[in-house]
This record gives sequence, structure tokens and C-alpha cells, in this order.
Amino acid sequence: MQTWIPPERQLANLTWKQVDALDKQKTLLILPTAAIEQHGHHLPIATDTLINNLLLGHAFRHIPAAAPIYAMPAVCYGKSNEHIGFAGTMSVSAATFMAVLRDLGASVHASGFHKLVLYNTHGGNTALDDVMARDLRAEFGLRTFYLSGGAGAEYPGLSAQERAFGFHANEWETAVLLAATPELVHPDEYTVNYIADIRQPSLLKPEFAPATFAWLTRDIAPSGVMGDPRPATAENGRLWIQAAALKVAEALLAMLEFEEFGKP
Repeated sequence: MQTWIPPERQLANLTWKQVDALDKQKTLLILPTAAIEQHGHHLPIATDTLINNLLLGHAFRHIPAAAPIYAMPAVCYGKSNEHIGFAGTMSVSAATFMAVLRDLGASVHASGFHKLVLYNTHGGNTALDDVMARDLRAEFGLRTFYLSGGAGAEYPGLSAQERAFGFHANEWETAVLLAATPELVHPDEYTVNYIADIRQPSLLKPEFAPATFAWLTRDIAPSGVMGDPRPATAENGRLWIQAAALKVAEALLAMLEFEEFGKP
């Protein structure tokens, strides 16, 4: 699978003696978490994993060469049971996913490192990553961090409907892959589905609200798409990648410098 992460930033490219020589107190390790799951008729099942690698790789362009930040190989299988029933979706249980993160955290601790960030680009992992960041802090004393997607970047040009309910294989994901891996995108296969409509507000929301309802993709979208990929352009994708990369780099540098609670 294609990578945008520079070789010198990949922890797995080092020997164990080179790893042992790193400043363990200072070094920040990044554990990417993503998914292999359906992304409609037009995007590859590796979409979340590709986007994770892509944004992280571009973020490294904005990080000083001397900053001791390294990416671990990705946990590319996530909790994707919302997409079960669509061919190609490879899901692990919540218990399995958390057990893997726990064991990797134990290995990070055993290697002497003190700082670990879980960098996630799959919505189904979000709650589990959050739980495990705290559990790793409690069990091993690791200074743990959680970072999601574009780290709060702004994406001008998205409609209000797409911002609210473009959840999956949407305009943003499509534009980003049009910019980065156009050979993997199939514009002639675009479909449109939304889980809700901003013109018909409801007390119950699918996500990010005090009152929510649980959903499976097959409840909403026969094609697997939740959003409208049709307006996606490679030009917007390039702009949005850059915006996200800057924010991710900023967050990683803040995590690198973080030493005490209540301080940056």
C-alpha cells in the first residue's frame, strides 16, 4: 500500500539499537488507527487507512527534522461492524481492538518510551481510542494523547448538509483521494445517501448530540455512501489535505512539548 510518511519517520525502519538510542523521555510515538471497510461503489476499502497515512505524511513536511516524532505501523483493522454486510469490510470486535492497543501500549512502555498518540481516521474507533488513551495512562503511566483526522481543520466549500451529515465516502474523502490517488476513485459510480436532513431537524441525532440513535449503514445507504461525493474535486482535495496537515503537525508538536498538566 502506498505511503506518504518519509522513511526516516517510520519507527519500523530502525534497528532495535537505533530505537534504543532514542531519547525515550522526549520522543513521541504515533500509533495510527484506521479501518479496511466498504466506502461505497467509488472508493477503495483502504480509504481510511490511506487518508491516515496521507495526512500524517503531509504533516511531517511541517515538522522540524530534529523533532523526535516517529510513526509506528498502522492498526489498519478497526471496529467496523456498522458496515458488516458489505463485501470487503474487515472488522474486529471492540474487545479485540482494545486488546491490541493495550498490548501495543505495553510494548511501547517496555521499550522505555513515555509518550504515545493514537491518531485515528475511522469514526468507529473513536470511542475505543478515547477509552484506551486513558487506560494506557492509568496502567503504564504513559503520557497518552488522542488525535482525530484533520485535527479541527477548516474545509471551505463544503455545503451545510455535507458538513452536518457527510459521514462516509463523502465529498471530503472523495476529494482527498482524487488529489492523492485518482486511479483508485471511480467517479462514474457515485451515489448519494444521507442519514439525516438539516432541513428537517430532529431531537434525535445520529452522532455528536446529547440524544442519539444507533445505526448501521445498511439501515440508511444501500450503496454504503453517507454523503454526496459528486461535488468533489482534486483541487479542493489538495487544499483540504494541506489544511489538515498543518493542523495535525501543530497538534503533534504541542504533544511533543507537553510535559505537565495545566501547561502547553
